[in-house]
Amino acid sequence: MNKFCTYAFLFGFILTSCKKEKTFWNSNWSFPLVSDTLSLENLVNDSTLSVNPSGFLEVDLSRTVLDIGIEDILELPDTLIVHSFVSTVPSINVPAGFTIVNEIEEHELDFKGVQLKKIRISNGKIGLRVYNPLPTKTFFTLKLPGVTKNGNTFEQNYIAPASSTSQPGLIEAEANISGYDIDLTGLDGSNFNMLQSLLIVSSDPSGPSITVTNSQIFKVEANFTNLQMDYARGYFGEKVIQDTSEFVLDALLSLTNGSLDLPSPKLSIEVINGVKVEARAALISLENTNWSGNTVQLIAPQIGTPIYIDGATGSWSSIQSSTESIHFDGSNSNIEGYLENIGSSHRIIYKIELNPWGNTSGGWNELFPNSRLKVKVNAQMPLSIGADGLTLADTFDLNLKQDLEKTHIESGSFVLNAANTFPFNASTELHLINEQGEELFIIQSQNKIVSSVFGILELSTGLMKKDSEVIFELTPDILLNLDEVKKVMVRAVFDTPNGNGTGNQQMSFPNGAYMAVKLKTHFKLKTIY
Repeated sequence: MNKFCTYAFLFGFILTSCKKEKTFWNSNWSFPLVSDTLSLENLVNDSTLSVNPSGFLEVDLSRTVLDIGIEDILELPDTLIVHSFVSTVPSINVPAGFTIVNEIEEHELDFKGVQLKKIRISNGKIGLRVYNPLPTKTFFTLKLPGVTKNGNTFEQNYIAPASSTSQPGLIEAEANISGYDIDLTGLDGSNFNMLQSLLIVSSDPSGPSITVTNSQIFKVEANFTNLQMDYARGYFGEKVIQDTSEFVLDALLSLTNGSLDLPSPKLSIEVINGVKVEARAALISLENTNWSGNTVQLIAPQIGTPIYIDGATGSWSSIQSSTESIHFDGSNSNIEGYLENIGSSHRIIYKIELNPWGNTSGGWNELFPNSRLKVKVNAQMPLSIGADGLTLADTFDLNLKQDLEKTHIESGSFVLNAANTFPFNASTELHLINEQGEELFIIQSQNKIVSSVFGILELSTGLMKKDSEVIFELTPDILLNLDEVKKVMVRAVFDTPNGNGTGNQQMSFPNGAYMAVKLKTHFKLKTIY
């Protein structure tokens, strides 16, 4: 509901004169303050509201409380591999261009609890350091068998400078491995977490013959940092994702009293598994808290009871998620009382276990770029609400000046004109508050905004419309103390009366419903001259 900005405009002047007695006269003033229209038009056809075949609104309150992908389920730690070689003989002379080293090694990567067979790097770099122990420059080739891109094996070639008396020759470089597939099955193709490296070292083909001893170390260090994946295959381990998610429905923050009657509401918790991993999930708790601090927990046999979710099927662009839901309605839960608590603050606790029975897939867990694991809360119902004393309050600043020795407001009121096509009444009152937050006055409206149920058909829209005028009188006591008023709280109490006015009932909201409001002042000024 829009704030009613009720700023009074005071017009006065002070003129000096030589008369012994002041002259004064009265005049009536009316100023428009607000002209606005409240409707649900901007929400229709989005994810919240839609129109049913009968022309009435339906509401779909959905919220995603978990949405994670490969980067959240698997994390590659920074990894350093070192490939070094030392001659097995004490000393040997080699000619120019001689291949001193040509060997392949396996490096076990420390992926705790995870057994990866293949990954694809979406973004990442390798920091390389090449150490040459010889007194002449040396040619190094580093290959990573199993690390390929478009069928080409990762390969880097470097010419390392000669060593000095105390330090080996060093060259540092960086290589981009984004887009590379990495086979981690090792030399025999049956392992996991194994990275291969092939090191080839040759002496300078245009240099002299040299002596290689077993005290010289040929070494390459490869530091894998900030690796990000968009594909992984293997066994991802037994993982537990347990979280408490809290969310606030802002539209309900201003409610301060009253009750709602909702039409057979339903709610579901949906677990969507886009990962090729078996899972087990449980809703531990769902509760909401309203304006008065009253908390209602959802009670049902399904709370705390695990459900089982199959892994996704397909691959890459054809991945098909597996979905399981927990449904709550009036027959199996207290869902009506839960929602009618009108809680603005909601708290959900859930638990998801991946691979709860261990490695049942034989190392064929898979994650793809579009694999997502989601938890959603869904609530669908017609926008048919029964309101009884439902109270909305909002506060805004107000600064009025009143000097009884000068031109001032002698009497007056705020006047609200409303054209209402919503099926609810609204009784309104103004609470005048001082700088310390103390309530000084309450101005009751003389009448209310009347429900469209009691109106007439508006031919241009096909809606029932009721025109109302609401008046807030300013008493002499209020006018005398206007200087103390710093804030105004507008308090509106809603109900949905039936057509004969004997009680409240659930009312459906027609598509296109609106409330057009105009707020103006009606002041009698006393002008002193």
